[in-house]
Amino acid sequence: MWQPILMIDGYLMSILGLAMFIPAAYDIYLNKTDWSPFISSAAISIFLGVMLFLANRMPIKKISIRQGYLITVVSWLSLVFVAMVPFLISGAIPDFSDAFFESMSGLTSAGGTILTDIESMSPPILLWRSMLNGMGGIGIVIFAVALLPYLGIGGMQIFQRENSDSDDKFMPKFSYIAKRIIAVYSLLLIACIVCFNWAGMSWFDAVNHGLTTTSTGGFSTKNNSFAYFHSTHIEMIAVVFMILGSLPMTFYIALWQSRDFHSSRNIQVIAFFKILFLYIAITSLCLVLMNDMPIKQALRYAAFNIVSIVTSSGFSSTDYLSWGAWSGTFFIIFALTGGCTGSTTGSIKIFRWQVVFAFLKKSLIGATDPNVVVPIKLGNYNVETKLVTSIFIFFSAYIVFVALFTVGIALTGLDFSTALSSVVACMTNSGPGIAAANGPVGNYAFLSPTAKIICSMAMLVGRLDVLTVLVIFSRSFWRN
Repeated sequence: MWQPILMIDGYLMSILGLAMFIPAAYDIYLNKTDWSPFISSAAISIFLGVMLFLANRMPIKKISIRQGYLITVVSWLSLVFVAMVPFLISGAIPDFSDAFFESMSGLTSAGGTILTDIESMSPPILLWRSMLNGMGGIGIVIFAVALLPYLGIGGMQIFQRENSDSDDKFMPKFSYIAKRIIAVYSLLLIACIVCFNWAGMSWFDAVNHGLTTTSTGGFSTKNNSFAYFHSTHIEMIAVVFMILGSLPMTFYIALWQSRDFHSSRNIQVIAFFKILFLYIAITSLCLVLMNDMPIKQALRYAAFNIVSIVTSSGFSSTDYLSWGAWSGTFFIIFALTGGCTGSTTGSIKIFRWQVVFAFLKKSLIGATDPNVVVPIKLGNYNVETKLVTSIFIFFSAYIVFVALFTVGIALTGLDFSTALSSVVACMTNSGPGIAAANGPVGNYAFLSPTAKIICSMAMLVGRLDVLTVLVIFSRSFWRN
């Protein structure tokens, strides 16, 4: 069982090692001297990856679902260890727990950082951080399309059924859709970079922020994130591409093939836009009435920061915690919302909330009229009981993990509110928390090494949708 898992893991490690040549090449182009750590890191990563690949090489006829989950968890962890090598060798992040946190945050597109002075980092280190966001973003989309349907918690099975003919002509092979997902993602990335440069960013900043915006990753080359640029145009471009990254990549493929903008497959997307509009409208109103803020400024701040948190990007254009005590509660709700299934976003995601509220509606009707049969429906699609059960199991597991991680961090000496804020921010992959220390103007450098490792694992569990990690610890998973 393990041979194909380790072979694929070695293959992915080799690819990540090859990617390290890009920051090195950029540093050589700048006539700097910070390229050697990346060459050394690339050599180590490629050597380990090739050895692992060759030692376990075998013809793979079929990957079982069990192997699929193991590949996901094992590969994600091993890639985090490989990704942190340049940080350690270069001395940019010499501490293991710090480097592990930064690498995990990058590959899970969480956006939290332990760096207190980002602008002091060398260009290749900044580019590497952004590349981790970019690679993590596309990685999680492919994972969602490939594996989540088998757990029944992602909602991708609805998309697959609605877009598959009886003879399976729409998406006959996973390689078919994977290539098109990469194509869509690449087009969004290129468009985002060009737009940022057009709006006034240097090409270096545009490339970095393009990688981290399209992936809804949240890393920036500036200490003050997007607030550094003081540009409405740049912020609005970021809003557009954060939203585009929050829509299912398969949604674009479906629209391109069917040209159908009114199909029931768009229910999740429509709900996502409605929720964003509602959040922005309510927050803007609060800023105008309670903070006496001009309506134009209120809309600008609300739109950027709410889209950033809902899409689990983690950028900021202002210290939104300074708006008042109410803002912390609002932004916790925003963080727990999430984008669409099959997108680059983290958190709980819109589809699951739709199922929960559809079930609640059914339960309320059944409470007043027990004899009536009310199906759980999303548009024209009847939601199966098995899917509803899986999603409620997901919610239960999510709450349990939040509680466990919070207790674990609290035991390191942190107060409860900061511990909870850190865990929620990490598990939702939204970056900033709602405590002063880890908020939009803070970071996670204050955490102890143990707390950083716990937060890193919270990022992984949240990014892999909880049950993917939990299922490999079940007895039934290991039974022959």
